[in-house]
Amino acid sequence: MKYLVTGGAGFIGSNLTEALLQRSDEVVVLDNFSTGLRHNLNSFSQFGDRFKLIEGDLRDLDTCREACKGVDYVLHQGALGSVPRSIAHPLTTNDNNVSGTLNIFIAARDEGVKRVVFASSSSVYGNSKQLPKVETMIPAPISPYAATKNICEMYGRIFYELYGIEIIALRYFNVFGRRQDPNSAYAAVIPLFVKALLRGQRPTIFGDGLQSRDFSYVDNVIEANILAARAPDEACGKVFNIACGQRTALIDLYHKICDLLDIRIEPEFAPDRPGDVKHSLADISLAKKYLGYEAKYDVFTGLELAIDWYKENAASWL
Repeated sequence: MKYLVTGGAGFIGSNLTEALLQRSDEVVVLDNFSTGLRHNLNSFSQFGDRFKLIEGDLRDLDTCREACKGVDYVLHQGALGSVPRSIAHPLTTNDNNVSGTLNIFIAARDEGVKRVVFASSSSVYGNSKQLPKVETMIPAPISPYAATKNICEMYGRIFYELYGIEIIALRYFNVFGRRQDPNSAYAAVIPLFVKALLRGQRPTIFGDGLQSRDFSYVDNVIEANILAARAPDEACGKVFNIACGQRTALIDLYHKICDLLDIRIEPEFAPDRPGDVKHSLADISLAKKYLGYEAKYDVFTGLELAIDWYKENAASWL
């Protein structure tokens, strides 16, 4: 089978590309390298003609059409992530996430792609106190980033109902793991903690540290994408939570990272950041039912693997 992975030079996209190539699939990567890293793709040349890179922008419809030619499945990971970035740059976030996704849907429709699986986000739930989060809850985004993901979900449903193109949305919950960039201006919490600790610095925790997240190791997300691409037709037009179904307080996560690194440094605490939710926990029963999804890695098993990767690759980013 032939896959297009948008954002394939990014954290999730490069891991997904690698998994597909190892399964003997063909993969086209579309990336403009605004946030993706070229070295994430370096090892893929070993797969020869089964790997192709298109350097281009999701905001250009012709580029999206080119990328979709001859493709069976699109795994759409390309987006501008980060809640803080979206608050600072709402127009750019909207252009990349909404217009870029709409271009992919149009190109996939016109080029006869079998199915599009795309990355949404748990941020669409907003600050609702209801736990766990279930897909039937009314979205209540509290950041431009979350709003863009909600809009993309609506476009996915509309394209499925109007044009019959098979589209599935996966709501990721706090994905982490190998290749997650600790040097990005908008780096996620786990690589930021690891980088600070290995440098002997005090990491910053925004809020009281009691906020909780359903952290999901990247291999869970890879499995979910592959399952969604091949899921029965009744899964199409729907959204699914992809997580572990367990929540961990940020301060407990921090202490576990300290244990794994055998480093003891007290964190600094700062005020809550605008747009951040207090608690997040997924109900993953719908993904189990329709996709056959199971979270094979819990947060602490995944954390051990991620820490091993960061230590092994420390010379390249410290």
